Parts: sequence; structure tokens; C-alpha cells
Amino acid sequence: MGIRIGGQIEKVNGKELNYSEFVERYMEKNQPVVLTGLMDNWKACKDWVFDNGKPNLHCFSTHFGNSTVQVADCGTREFTDQKRVEMSVSQFVDHWLENSVQEHCSASKDHSNGHPVLYLKDWHFVKEYPEYLAYTTPLFFCDDWLNLYLDNYRMHKDPDTYQENNEISCSDYRFVYMGAKGSWTPLHADVFRSYSWSANVCGKKRWLFLSPSQHNLVFDRNMKSSVYNIFDDVSEKVFPGFTEAIWLDCTQEQNEIIFVPSGWYHQVHNLEDTISINHNWFNGYNLSWVWNLLLRDYNEAKEYIEDIRDICDDFEGLCQRNLAANTGMNFYDFFIFITHFCLANLVQLCHLLRDCKNPTWSSSTVARHLALNLRSLWNIAVKINSIGGVAGSHGFFLDIRETLDDPTFLNLCVGLERTFGMIHKKQSFCFDTKKDLVDDLTSLDIIRTYGSQICTAKDLVRFIDNAIAIVSGINSEIVLPSELDGA
Repeated sequence: MGIRIGGQIEKVNGKELNYSEFVERYMEKNQPVVLTGLMDNWKACKDWVFDNGKPNLHCFSTHFGNSTVQVADCGTREFTDQKRVEMSVSQFVDHWLENSVQEHCSASKDHSNGHPVLYLKDWHFVKEYPEYLAYTTPLFFCDDWLNLYLDNYRMHKDPDTYQENNEISCSDYRFVYMGAKGSWTPLHADVFRSYSWSANVCGKKRWLFLSPSQHNLVFDRNMKSSVYNIFDDVSEKVFPGFTEAIWLDCTQEQNEIIFVPSGWYHQVHNLEDTISINHNWFNGYNLSWVWNLLLRDYNEAKEYIEDIRDICDDFEGLCQRNLAANTGMNFYDFFIFITHFCLANLVQLCHLLRDCKNPTWSSSTVARHLALNLRSLWNIAVKINSIGGVAGSHGFFLDIRETLDDPTFLNLCVGLERTFGMIHKKQSFCFDTKKDLVDDLTSLDIIRTYGSQICTAKDLVRFIDNAIAIVSGINSEIVLPSELDGA
């Protein structure tokens, strides 16, 4: 059964695109694009690749060989993904070199000389080798709340969920992928329904994309199971809409970066020996995708164990633990996450308010960005509240005064400020002391007027409303939405 190709992914010279144009054309519209010209001077492009474009595997075995990584067996399915095995980078390189892959015409040829084709995936290279500086994140992808947060906090706050060796709790979503010709990734949409970007350090990939508006066509009648490999003989009885799906095709060359928007299902094949650098990320533009996935997965988790509700001492707690295990975070994790970013964006706003006295500072683009972020956070808080909110009785709340006095939160604010400085090409603010953070918000009377603790989504909605009202009353030059509920 063939697939229907309806078009190609646009390719654009990234050097001829500014940040606002990228946002308007791709991020806001949730459209994929291939960007060229953004990988100049990357150390990875020099150290990891020979002059002939082939991967320098010896570099990996020599410098990073002792690292333990997850490797997918491309020929063995395990549930909805490929079977994963754990090995050292040296072992993976040895396997690659000993079993060089012959020409592959389709994804069904997943073995070379009787040996499985292996694909190293989700290697947390930056976390493991922070001093190596293999690359610089392109400007278009710098507004990355997910990895900024995980550089400072663990995702899980519940001690019953968090484990010291839990990779999701402790790490990030910055990855290196390495695979021989013929390795591939089954059809999927990205974790958290985040954005992702993938840079080809060497090699060539083929991407097949399906728009979110058509995602139902690759699911069964109950929307529970999706197609694993679009090049298989897909059962029309099980997946009745599959033949109607219209795919976008893309060949990604060496030194090209592809932007994968939220909710786009995609399948990827390495047409040559390939090394890529991949990030998953989200921010104010796609935060609603994250919440929608959490809500859907929560409802499924609750339905799955509904029959034990009457005998379960903490049914809601069990649902949330299962949600964290299956999706990577739960309602409580997400609530604490968005509350931190609400405060961090308000800190930026307070500094902007102070800096408006400086005539060299043009506040318009920064203020609009802050307004969008706060509007997005407010909308999510309203949605959480509409389903009953996040109860503080579970012990999940944020004390504003304690948070502002926390050095970790200071680091989060500095990171967000650095992002704004790069994106909007502005002089960096100076956070001299922790006291600056407290003074800025306290000077607006936000804490004294409202209170110090945010325990529920309703609290967060009121806090944002109060903060915006106070800021708008102090300085009308900062344009912020006065009717957040209409956004």
C-alpha cells in the first residue's frame, strides 16, 4: 500500500530570516521548515565528521566511549516503539563498524548480514559533557522553557514519583542521535507535543510529515493505536482512514536543520550514515499543546484504573503517578512549571518597567513577547481551573516570597533574561542580588495586595490578573493585554 505525497517541506536560508519572521511564518502557524546556513563553526561539524562527509566514529569511541546510551534495534518492535537496549558508546561504534549496512530500499530491511541495524537515540550529550560545547543553539530555538527549567529544577516534585535514577526527572531534552544507513524511527508525534529541531551534522534523512489536522487518519477506530510503519502493508480494516492521509516529504541534507512543529506525526529514515543533534522544547507559543496532551493522557490513565477507585486510598494520586510515568509529567509538575514561568516573566516585566526610563530601550517587542507569554500562561491556568484545578491539599504549592529568595529561581530568571536579550538584541538586565527580584515585585505591591502563596490554578489566574492590572496602571507605555480572558 503506497502513501500519498501532497507536497514538500519549504527550505529557507536561515541567515536571511530574522526571529520575528520565523515566529510569524512557522512558529505561530505551527508549520515545518528546513533551515540552512545555521551550523557554521559548530565544533561537532568539525570533530565528528571526516572531510568526505562520513561520521568520525573513532572520535566518539576515543572521547566518549564509556558513556552508557540507549540504542534502538530497528528490526524489532516492542509495543509502540522499537526495542531498546543499553550499551556503551564504544560497543555501539564497534557494532556499527563490524556490520556496515548495505543499500536499503525500504524500512523493512532492518538487518545487515543477519545483524540488526542499531540506532543510538536520546543521548543526553550536553548534560553529560557540558564543557565540550559541540554546538550553539540557533537563535530561532532559544526560547526554550523546557530545557531552561530542567537546567535548574527536577520535573517531578512528588517524592513518590521522583527517583534519583529517573532519567526524565534528572535530565534534559537535548539529544544526540547516531545511526547507520537504513536505521529509522517509527511514526510518532514528539514528547509533550513539544516543538523539536533536528540538525544533521552528517548524513541524509528522509522525513514524512502528517499535519495535526489529519492525525486521526493514522489511528484505529477507537483512537487508541496508531500506525507503526507507514511503509508496511497497513490494514485498512484496522486503520480505515490511512489511505486518505496526505504526507509532506522532505530530504534533509548535511548541515540542514529541520523545525518540527507541535503535533505533527512524522517518520524518519536515515538514507546515509547519519549523526544529528535534536532538541525538544516548548514556550508560550505551544504551551496549550502540552496541556491538551496531559489532559488526554490523564483521562486515559483514569479510565484504565477506574475499576479500582473504590478500593484505592488515593485514587487521584495514583492517576497522577501513572500520568507522570507514561507522559513524563503530571498535573502537579506542570502547575509548578507554569507558576515558575509566570513569576519569571513578571520579573522580566518589572525590569522592563524600570528600564523604560532609558530612552535607548525600545520596549515594544519585549513587552509584546511578555504579554504573549503571560496570556498563554493565564489561558492554561484557566483551563486547569475549569477541570477542578490542582489541589493544594496534595502539598503542591508555590510560596512566592520563598521562590523569589531561592538562588535556583534567580538562575531561571537570568536564563530567561538572557534569552530575551538574544532574541530582541537588547542589552542584558543586571540581576545584582536576590533582593532585586523581591524588591521588583514587592514594589508593585503584588505580593502585599494578593498574598504569598499560589496553591491552585484559580490562585494563579487571580495573581496574573492582579499583576497585569497593577503594571498597566503604573506605566501605560508598556502595552499589555487588559482583557486576557479574550485572548
